[in-house]
Amino acid sequence: MKFLRRVSSFPVMIACLLAALATFTVRARFDDPDMWWHLKVGQFIWLTHKVPTVDYFSWTTHQHSWIPHEWLSQLTIFLAYHAVGYSGLMLWLCLFSCAVLIVGYALCVVWSGNAKVSLVGALAIWLFATTGLSVRPQMIGYLLLLVELLLLQFGRKRSPRWFLALPFLFAIWINCHGSWLLGILVVCITLFASFVSYDSALLTSTRWPTQQRMMLGVSLAFSIAALFVNPTGLQQILYPIDTMLHQPLNLASVTEWQPVTLTDGRGAALVAMLLFICLLVAVRKIPLRLDELLLLALGVWLGASHERMLFVFGILAAPIFTRLLAGEWENYDPEHDLNFANAVISIGALLTMWLAFPSPTNLAAQVAANSPVKAVDFLKSHAISGHMLNDYTYGGYLIWAAPEHPVFIDGRADLYEWAGVLADFAKWANLQEAPNVLPEKYGVDFCLLSRGSTMAAVMPLLPDWKTIYSDDNTVILQHVYSAAK
Repeated sequence: MKFLRRVSSFPVMIACLLAALATFTVRARFDDPDMWWHLKVGQFIWLTHKVPTVDYFSWTTHQHSWIPHEWLSQLTIFLAYHAVGYSGLMLWLCLFSCAVLIVGYALCVVWSGNAKVSLVGALAIWLFATTGLSVRPQMIGYLLLLVELLLLQFGRKRSPRWFLALPFLFAIWINCHGSWLLGILVVCITLFASFVSYDSALLTSTRWPTQQRMMLGVSLAFSIAALFVNPTGLQQILYPIDTMLHQPLNLASVTEWQPVTLTDGRGAALVAMLLFICLLVAVRKIPLRLDELLLLALGVWLGASHERMLFVFGILAAPIFTRLLAGEWENYDPEHDLNFANAVISIGALLTMWLAFPSPTNLAAQVAANSPVKAVDFLKSHAISGHMLNDYTYGGYLIWAAPEHPVFIDGRADLYEWAGVLADFAKWANLQEAPNVLPEKYGVDFCLLSRGSTMAAVMPLLPDWKTIYSDDNTVILQHVYSAAK
């Protein structure tokens, strides 16, 4: 009877509703172009039993050194596909999306102590997470960030022994996604604040007991040591820093790395949440903790600087927001739970999730709408050969679906920037040089381009190029000399 009351409680009902929301959000998101090369890397690891440290998929950077900083996430992506195909990939996305919202809700509950207000925090996480919910390793990285924040709160409020789980978390995190660096910063911020004693109307900080601080410090030291549990050692640890300092073209040219604009709904939501937090602190006289202020500043800086980091802003800001709101709404009382109503809503939410899950036909249609599926069939049926110049967004799918045609470029912008290919491709794609320069420099035999791209309109105008295939999505052009061979 006690078990039935727990599974039909208000928090469980909220978790089911959040899972349904996550499923509805991602059911039509089977379109991320980077999903395919992540899938291919995972397949490579599964079949060869080794983690690739050089490039095997592009003819322009073949055998160039590469840092597989997301290999463990990529393996899980392939295993999901290996189990049930496209449906497995969608299940992977649904499970991790649900986990992000549910763990985010649990974090807000622990942080604020109010299970009702925490729903607002979970919805805030959902809003900002919509910028990055896709079949990509970042889903695991940001889930681990939520778990880390939970461990820090448990160590703060319950027992410092919870901190001892952090090194194990980072041993996994370093192999899943580069956001582990953010996790280290979060621990450092928490440890710094634990030494400070300060109290005012707007800001407060309580110095932790010595044993608690020592436990967190030791856990941080072991967490840093745990980062070396990876295939390439120091190179993999330095990778996120290299991305920030030595990949300017990558950060400048990829849309998701661009700064957020206020005309974007999520950008406006960031400003609104920040203003609301300031209003609660100033008007309600609810002081921020020092660690909260530092985490919030970090989240605002990241979220405003890069669109993809809005996901991180939501994770860092939501629990702080809910703690400040906790007194505005009465807390959940288990003694007054409406268990039957909760159970009915929970079952309805789970049934809705099952009905909303896209069919294999629907998933195949999503792939066909966003990827050069028919063009790949044409290449295979007509035995087109030679060096291919492909659209940037098509590279990932071509790596997966047409491995017999090594790509010119794909979503691994870091690799292509190191090799100098990204700079050449950017000049060509943006018409910063004559359109024939790049094909002649690399000896390109045919081009597979998005019909909507600028170069798909320009290349047919060149005398040495002719269109040999086109559909609603894609255009294939072949060099006249190559066609004659």
